[in-house]
Amino acid sequence: VVNERHFEEGLILAAIENAENEMWQNGIVAVGDICNNTLTIPQKTRVCLRYHNFIEASGFPPSVAGLRFQRSEDFYNLYRQRLPANTIVPHAPYSVSREIFGLINDLPNNQLLTIHNQETIAENEFFKNKRGELLVLYEKMNIDISFFQPSGKSSLQTWFPYFNKGQSIILVHNVTTSAKDLEFIKLPTSNLIPSGVEGQPPTVIFCLCPNANLYITNSLPDVGLLMKYDSNIVLGTDSLASNHQLSIWEEIKTLRHHFPAVELVTLLQWATISGARALQMDDELGSFEKGKKPGVVLIEGFNDSTTIKDSSAKRLL
Repeated sequence: VVNERHFEEGLILAAIENAENEMWQNGIVAVGDICNNTLTIPQKTRVCLRYHNFIEASGFPPSVAGLRFQRSEDFYNLYRQRLPANTIVPHAPYSVSREIFGLINDLPNNQLLTIHNQETIAENEFFKNKRGELLVLYEKMNIDISFFQPSGKSSLQTWFPYFNKGQSIILVHNVTTSAKDLEFIKLPTSNLIPSGVEGQPPTVIFCLCPNANLYITNSLPDVGLLMKYDSNIVLGTDSLASNHQLSIWEEIKTLRHHFPAVELVTLLQWATISGARALQMDDELGSFEKGKKPGVVLIEGFNDSTTIKDSSAKRLL
């Protein structure tokens, strides 16, 4: 992704249109899209799908925080001129400085966030003891991390207290999220907000992207553990940079194969009403109710609620 991300704009715009068409045909009606440029704006203004645009901020060295955040704000302002639902969000714990976390936390009306969370073992290793494969990444990208001191805690337990405005945060991936992490986010407010600081910790939503996880690391989050802790779970695809298709049904099939104890009705709820609530669009989407326009998807090729390999989903309405 880092070395092969530069293409002619015409090719990028065609790929954007093709990707949206694929999502439409697969029955997707709303998308939480993580954005690091403005190239998707023209396609989104055609109003084929509903979008919440998560404008990504990144920059690990504290010295670049102001410049990088201003760049994200510039993108945000361009999105806001054309599209209704937009927020500035951190990319990942290992690519965002504490200073940028603070700027995101303090930005007014910036209440719906995402973050790439605990996608690999290396992420937790880095925050616990400043070791692991992330050191190689920083070296290859010529990023000086001499300033960084490990917290001795997991990635999630390190960054979570940076937010104290009662935001909703969608945690994407969660492959190495542990029971201790899940217990941590349920601690009383007094344990999560730094001493002397008033506020409210964020509400957490866990977004699973199993096909992307298998593509990148050949590992999956502990879905049973997330359910044991009554976690709010939704489904995603990540992107075509780490997936073979943009299909929520394909994600359901993968989860059903690896976690057969999870009932199909539960997976469908994660894909529909839970996703709509996470994107704060459940007043119109996510369920069949009077006054809503959720769309209709036909699922074919399974029996007795057991998903089979050749089952498929397509849009009817």
